[in-house]
Formats: sequence, C-alpha cells, structure tokens
Amino acid sequence: MGEEIREEFELQEVEDSLHGSVGSRLSLFSKEFGFDKEGSWENENNVLKVPKGRWNRGVIILIHPNGRKYKVWMHVMFLWSIYSTFFTPLEFGFFRGLPEQLLQLECVQLLFLVDVVLKFFVAYRDAHTYRMVYDRKCIALRYLKGSFALDILGCVPWDAMYKMTGRMEIIRYFLWLRLYRARKIMKFFQKMEKDIRINYLFTRIVKLITVELYCTHTAACIFYYLATTVPPAQEGYTWIGSLTLGDFKYINFREIDFMRRYITSLYFSIVTMATVGYGDIHAVNTREMVFIMIFISFDMVLSAYLIGNMTAIIVKGSQTERFRDKMTDLIKYMNRNQLGKEIRSQIKDHLKLQYESSCAKHSMLEDIPISIRSKVSQTLYMDVVQKVPLFKGCSEEFLNQLVIKLNEEFFVPGEVILEQGHVVDQIYIVCHGFLEAILIRKCGLEKQITELVPYNVFGDVAVLCNIPQPYTVRVSEVCQLLRIDKQSFNSIIQLYFKDSHQILSNLLKGKETDIRIKQLESDITYLIAKQERELILTVNNAAYHGDLHHLKGLINAGADPSKSDYDGRTALHVATCKGYEEIVKFLIQRGTNVNYVNCVDSFGNTPLLEAVKFGHDRIAKILVANGAILTLEQAGNYLCNVVTESKLEMLRRLLEFGVDPNSKNYDLRTPLHVAAAEGLHLVASVLIEFGADVLSKDRWGNTPLDEAERCGSKPLLEILEKARQGHLIVTRKHK
Repeated sequence: MGEEIREEFELQEVEDSLHGSVGSRLSLFSKEFGFDKEGSWENENNVLKVPKGRWNRGVIILIHPNGRKYKVWMHVMFLWSIYSTFFTPLEFGFFRGLPEQLLQLECVQLLFLVDVVLKFFVAYRDAHTYRMVYDRKCIALRYLKGSFALDILGCVPWDAMYKMTGRMEIIRYFLWLRLYRARKIMKFFQKMEKDIRINYLFTRIVKLITVELYCTHTAACIFYYLATTVPPAQEGYTWIGSLTLGDFKYINFREIDFMRRYITSLYFSIVTMATVGYGDIHAVNTREMVFIMIFISFDMVLSAYLIGNMTAIIVKGSQTERFRDKMTDLIKYMNRNQLGKEIRSQIKDHLKLQYESSCAKHSMLEDIPISIRSKVSQTLYMDVVQKVPLFKGCSEEFLNQLVIKLNEEFFVPGEVILEQGHVVDQIYIVCHGFLEAILIRKCGLEKQITELVPYNVFGDVAVLCNIPQPYTVRVSEVCQLLRIDKQSFNSIIQLYFKDSHQILSNLLKGKETDIRIKQLESDITYLIAKQERELILTVNNAAYHGDLHHLKGLINAGADPSKSDYDGRTALHVATCKGYEEIVKFLIQRGTNVNYVNCVDSFGNTPLLEAVKFGHDRIAKILVANGAILTLEQAGNYLCNVVTESKLEMLRRLLEFGVDPNSKNYDLRTPLHVAAAEGLHLVASVLIEFGADVLSKDRWGNTPLDEAERCGSKPLLEILEKARQGHLIVTRKHK
C-alpha cells in the first residue's frame, strides 16, 4: 500500500497541482489573438511572440511566468534574496568592521537590477479575472504602480553613496529598503506549505525557525551598530566595550576577529530574546537600554506568534492543512480513476480557487441558524437578483424565497459549466465575471453566439421548458455565480404562480432576438397553459379537502378563484358541494362569480344548485344573499326527474329558491303531471303548495287531474280536486 501511494505521488501531474492549467489558459489567449491550433506562439522556453497590432508589423517579446528558463532565473533570484535579506542587517551593523571580501558582494545588486528590467517583459495573471495579461503597457503600468520604486531603490549602492556624501549616516538607513526582497522568501514558504509532497510539519517548523533566527540576527547587528556609532572616546561605555568574559576583555573590540564579534552580538541577542539574562552582558548606556526595552516588547509578540503557530501545528485543523489533505485525497482519486489531464487541471484549479477565495456562503455560514442565514442571503444577493431581467416584475416575496435558496460558486477560466445537449438541473445567475455561450455545430466547429455578463441567466430555458441545454457555457474570466437547483426553483414557482407567469413572459421578451428561443414560443405558451390548469386543480383540491389555509395561500400567491377546471367547475362549486361554509364565504369575499351566467359547469350545475342538491341550506342562503339566482336549463325536465325519483326535500328546496313549479318538459308535461301519473300525493301537495296548475295540459290535452283519475289514488284525487276548486274560486273572484 505504501508503494502504491508513493507511486501515485511520483506522477508528474502532481508537480503542477498548484500552478493551474497553463495550456487551458493559453488556449484562451491563442483564440483571442486569432492563432489556430497549428500555429506556434510558444517555444520550448515559453517566450511569447505577440503581434504588435492588426496593422503593425513585427512582434513584442514577452516572458511567460511559467517558462522553464524564467523559473530557473527566479530560483537564482530567490537564493540571492536570502543572501540579501540576511546580509543587509549585517552590512548595516558591521559596516565599520566588515571583512573586505564580504563588502565585495555588493556587486550582486546588478542581478537585482537585471530582474527589474525583466519584469517589464513578464506576463502576469490578473488577480480579479484570473486571466493572463500579455499587454506590454498593462504589464509596465502594473509594475510601475507596484514594487518598481522599492525594487529600484534596493539596487542603489548606498554604501558607496555614503562615502561620496561625506559619510552622512542617514544615507545608510536606506539599506533597509532591500528587506523588501524578503517577500520572495515568504512566497517560497507559502508554496512549500501547499506542496503535498513536502511534510507540512517540517515546512512550518523550518519557517518558524527561520523567523526566529532572522529576528535574533537582526537584533545582533543592531546591538553592534549601537556600540560603533558612539564617539570613540565613549566606546568603553557600551555593552561590548565594557564587556569582560573570564579573562578576556573587549576594550579594543574593533581589533577582535569578525566572527568573535558577531557571535558575541548574537549571544547577547538570543539571551535577551529568551529573557534569560545571565548578567554577563547587559546594557550600559541609555541608547542600549531603550533598544532592549523595544526589543523585549517586540519579543513578547514574536513569542506569542511562535507559540501559537506551534500549538496550531500540534492541534492541527488549519485551513492550509485541510487544503493539503483534500488535495491529497483528490489526487489519489484522480490517479486511481485515470482521469484525463484536462479534467485533472480543471479540478485542481477549482480547488485552489476555493482555497484562495474561501468566502463562499455555504462554507462561512454553515454553523449559523437558517433564519440568520436567510437575512445574510437577502443582504448579499437581493440587489443582484432584482437586476436580473428574468425576474423583472416579480413580487418581493418571491425574490425573498429565491435568494434564500441561492448558492455561491466560483469558476476559473476554461471551465465548461453547461454542455450543449445535456440535461440541466441548475439555473445560474452571473454575479461577477464573464462567460461565453457557444453553439457547437454538427461538424464540431464552435461559434460564439453571445457573451454572458453580470445579471445574465443561463440554464433557465432548459429548466423551465424541460429541454436539453441549447448551447455550451464556458468561463472566460474567473467568475462568481449564484446557483439554484431545479427542484428548489420549481417548488418556489409552484407557490407563486403569478410570478411564474411573469418569469415565462420575461423569458420570451428577453430572448426575442434568439431564433432558437422564438422557436420555443409555442412550448412556453403551452407550459403557461399547463401551469394554469395545474393551478386550478390545486385550488379545487384545496377546496375539496376544506383546507382554507392552503386555499388562502394559493389565492394570495396569485391564483384566480373564478377559473374553472376541465369540467367547468370552480372552487366555489366544490366547496358548496362539500358544504364548507367558511370557504364559500372566503371565495365570495375574493370576488368569485355566483350568478348563473359565469358560474355553470359542464353538467349545467351552479354553486347554488349544488347547495340545493346536497341540502346545504345555510350556504344556499349565503349565495342568494350575494346575488345568486337558481336558474335551470330545461327546468321542466329537471323537476320531472326529481319528482320521478321522489326527492321530496330537494323538490321543496328547488321551489323555495324560485324554480317555477309549472315548468314543462319536451312533452309539455309539468311535474304535477308526473306526480299524478305515479300516484305521489305528497309530492303533488308540495307542488300545489308552490302554485302548480292542476288544469295545465300536456301535448295530448291531458291535465294532472286526468292522470290522477287513471291512477285511481283517492288521496291524490282529493288533493287535486280540492286544488281545482280553489283555482275556480280564485278565477271567479278575478272575473
């Protein structure tokens, strides 16, 4: 197992694990300048020959920062930076007693001067866009605004100028500007910490030891400098001039060997930093006392830094260590599955970008309660979402729910986020950066159809219309995207139906110039109609189950309670049928139609008729009070059927709510004809009670009384005869 792991880490691809995919970035550069795949712009030394301009001849020579020879040069400069960083305090402090051979090393400043010149030709990676910049003007301006001044001042031979200006002591203080080169050492340790091939504990310990040695070395040089900058007559009243170690005295310390003087100074510095203080070396004059107080105060901070870092190493859990562990596991996985070089580079670049930015919401706020995270999301993303054309005109409640579900992601150039023809389950909003939408033709050629800029959305067409992704989306510059998955998005738009229609309308408006989207117009229109049908069924279902809370939520979200389903039934039909009085009142309050003309289903039923049929008298009265009229198509046929089925209570309710008892069917027969023919004397009495005419004739000239005589029911004959006599009396009175 150990051999297997070692072999995995010996792969060459591990070496570029933290430097990104140069090829993928430079391929973007070749496309920008119009080079084809067969053209060669990069030789074996990574020296770039960039055209000056479209109309100008010639080329501009640039140096790629990852070029092989330039990397060798940087390694040389790193070694000399170590020398310069440690030699500068030594040169400053021991200038009046430094061996001649060490002073001759001053000529190496010419190397740093050459490095300054080369930096005007070195391309760089933009920290914001993460793209390589090859513009000479931009390179020069960036360097001039950055470290150029300190780099050039560090190359000045200040010791020579010190002698030329009559030994002005202030001139020598400019030597400390050379310490700016220490940044190369810091970058070196940062790379070592992230290099998984080097033990992390070893790297951190070496770094801490280097910091401690450099601080004591610098302090030792300053201690000696303090002793050599007093008047010669007072040199005996310095820490080294008054020093006696055993039988050895340092009265004439300038004549002592350089190494003995340096080791003595370093010893004084270390025992002071460690606050041991054996008493053999101590401050003598005021200047030395002041410096020691400053030095010990600084030492307390440095000690806290060293102890804190050592504790972090032992306890573990630092961000860099987590990054190393994750990268190690990732490389093992890629080696085991033999992933291709391109996908390996993209994975490594993405992981490095996450480490360097490490500001994604999900990683920073994972331990925060969801209520607070919702407020943070609204603060961070609401301004962005409000500017997205797809969500223009949507309600604030919808946008609030949307931003809570958003996830923040970062992508490096060259990454393909969505591929043409693939099924998409994510919608992306461009927050920062740029992407390109590419149409891949059947022949394999790519055509850029548009550039995606901040506030643009992609993946929306595929998700909303349930179709494969129509084009490929590739990152041009490092970008920050806001992502929401299809399931979360659909769950939100199902609650906010009005906003759903608005989004689909915006999708059509925003894509008017896109022929492919215009071809989907019929599909989007069908989708809108489908959503409306589903919404109506959802509303009717809530009314059927008596769920007033859900029904209120649906209507508040934009559902129209007056819309009917495929059978022409509205929520009022359903609620009336089930006898839900509170829901009926709520629907009427929200403006649902109750009259016959606008509220009749495919079976000819109105809400009032439903209430009457199922005996919901209170609901029927509420409907009548709000303008409902019980009007029936072919009322005669309907009443005759009710009489035939002997539904006495229903018949009474129909007559009470205004149905004409003398309505006739296709044979001109009234309900009383049917009741008399069937011998239903109780039904006949109810009909007569509501004004049924006993002398009404059907198409054959028969009256209800004739039908009763054929039936032979004595109670029925008595009821009808009594009604006939009453009718005659009333007629005579009118005459």
